[in-house]
Amino acid sequence: MSDSPTDVVLVPEASEPSDFEENAHQRQLAGWAARIAMFAALTFSAYQIAVAAFHPFSSLIIRSLHVSFLLLLIFLLYPARSKGRTARSVPWYDALLAVVGFALGFYHMIFEADLIERSGDPNSADLVIATVASVLVFEAARRVMGWALPLVCGSFLAYGFFGQYLPLSIAHRGFGFDQIVSQLYLGSDGILGTPTLVSATYIFLFILFGSFLEHAGMIRLFNALALGLVGHAQGGPAKVAVISSGLMGTISGSGVANVLTVGQFTIPLMKRFGYTSVFAGAVEATSSMGGQIMPPVMGAVAFIMAETLNVPYADIVKAAIIPAMLYYLTAFWMVHLEAGRLKLLGVPKDQCPNPWLALKENWHLALPLAALVYMLFHGFTPMFSGMMGLALTAILILGAAIAARISGTALRYVFWFALGLGAASFAKWGIVPVLGVIAALTLANFFIKGGQETLRTMKMALVDGAKQALAVGIACAIVGVIIGVLTLTGAASNFAGFILEIGEKSLFLSLFLTMVVCLILGMGIPTIPNYIITSSIAAPALLKLGVPLIVSHMFVFYFGIMADLTPPVALAAFAAASIAKASAMKIGFKATQIAIAGFVVPFMAVYDPALMLQNDPTVAAVAYIVIKATLAILLWGSAAIGYLWAPLALVERAVAASAAFALVVALPITDELGFVTGAVFVIWHWLRSRQR
Repeated sequence: MSDSPTDVVLVPEASEPSDFEENAHQRQLAGWAARIAMFAALTFSAYQIAVAAFHPFSSLIIRSLHVSFLLLLIFLLYPARSKGRTARSVPWYDALLAVVGFALGFYHMIFEADLIERSGDPNSADLVIATVASVLVFEAARRVMGWALPLVCGSFLAYGFFGQYLPLSIAHRGFGFDQIVSQLYLGSDGILGTPTLVSATYIFLFILFGSFLEHAGMIRLFNALALGLVGHAQGGPAKVAVISSGLMGTISGSGVANVLTVGQFTIPLMKRFGYTSVFAGAVEATSSMGGQIMPPVMGAVAFIMAETLNVPYADIVKAAIIPAMLYYLTAFWMVHLEAGRLKLLGVPKDQCPNPWLALKENWHLALPLAALVYMLFHGFTPMFSGMMGLALTAILILGAAIAARISGTALRYVFWFALGLGAASFAKWGIVPVLGVIAALTLANFFIKGGQETLRTMKMALVDGAKQALAVGIACAIVGVIIGVLTLTGAASNFAGFILEIGEKSLFLSLFLTMVVCLILGMGIPTIPNYIITSSIAAPALLKLGVPLIVSHMFVFYFGIMADLTPPVALAAFAAASIAKASAMKIGFKATQIAIAGFVVPFMAVYDPALMLQNDPTVAAVAYIVIKATLAILLWGSAAIGYLWAPLALVERAVAASAAFALVVALPITDELGFVTGAVFVIWHWLRSRQR
């Protein structure tokens, strides 16, 4: 970064999720405008770290200040119209909106006690603040995410205002302007509801954690491992995409972010070794979307789910492990079959890196991730775990710059041992001594060769983390409008009653209806609001139909993810299309075919919750459902691609598909039929392939 203010340019890189995510583009700011935006992003990250470390305010103030930072940065970075993205400065009206939006967050801080005292009876100032804040949230969401989500939320808001005039089956008793507006912003049931709380605590920290690991070189390590392990195999480049995207999902939890980071490497690699642009884009989109269900970080939805269900985050991770592995098994199997069908070779082995050498040189990057997993599964809160993971990553980045300047090997060991002791002090004294270690390392980097570049890396990780959190944060804020209206009017019970009524006749039809709602909603809105809406409406009904609590929420979560792959509006496919230079629609249809298990596994989990380790299953029960699901996936893949050891005839594909379908339903007779039919298909095809 140049010292001259006129040389400063804040341009989102193509690999950043914010550059594509939700169909929005940031301004290409320069000069003082860029400096102000960068300072705002750094302040936002610093505020969130302070919240995680010290929790200085009440919950409602933390939420309101989080939204105020979102509004500040969005109005600085995102233009009102797409042609404004080439602007190098911020127009006066957007600067005004940014200042007003930021100032609104302090209303709760100043008048918190008064707002509690007059809860349900707002004065004129309360209503003005709540109205202005709600309008700004809608506009900010439109700029970042396009029209779809604001229109969906706006329709719910219209229902709150005018629902009393609708037919009796869906009408409510009617509410005044003051009741609705105060519900939206003044309390903790609307914009400042649970999703915003989760965004202001867990989600931001984990986005920042992923940003730090990316800047530390974790993407290069993942790519080297994947390329070294499977790059030389048949269809190796596509298998590299699956493994690399799955590994990236362990720290990212954002499908579009995965596509735009890992995809920059994997999609050109696949195209170079014979895969079509459509298939290459589809493989990357499918593999990247799985990052939202890949433990330990998963997507932001997992944190919202844990908070909503009031269960430990580790329980959500436990439920997701087997389905996530099955999802990636599907993607791996599909690219293997496609490579066999097209007779595609892998990368020459002499061009593949040594994975063990890459791991030996960069193994330390996995330490924060290992510490994060350990803490999540040993009773620490996600907020504390994320904070410690972030702190350990910062120590590694800063410490590596200093260790590189220490000549003696023994001295380097002593240095790292001392840092390890300093980091381990959190077990007794909490986060303060760890922050002290980071401060000391930061100071040392000011005076060593190369230290300035390391500090710049840290600064950009903080800035990029704040920018990447904008889309997630504003989605959590605006979807609170829907929750607020549903809470006020009780409208969710109407749709739930409809699902229950169908479910009395057929559980499968209720599940199918819920899946369709998730997919339709997902055509216009991201996974987070999709999950929040459908879980508020459909998940309680599925619970009453006997579906276990976590399984019912996981069901709508999975299909919210699948919506990002299914045309006509598939964000992951559009992101992949921008790299693959192919039709987003064709990529979406191919990705849906590759991710077929993503549609099958949730149904299997409902019929047999042991797949998600629910209802205290035995080891034998888990092993049985995993074997059955794996066989179903192998059969689905063969039927979809039309290849196993050799090309499949149409009748063979039909037999394989029917066997797979029989294995999905958890009835003894269908299981037996599925196993027998599957065995007949495999033997039949093997004999036919040997005769060729």
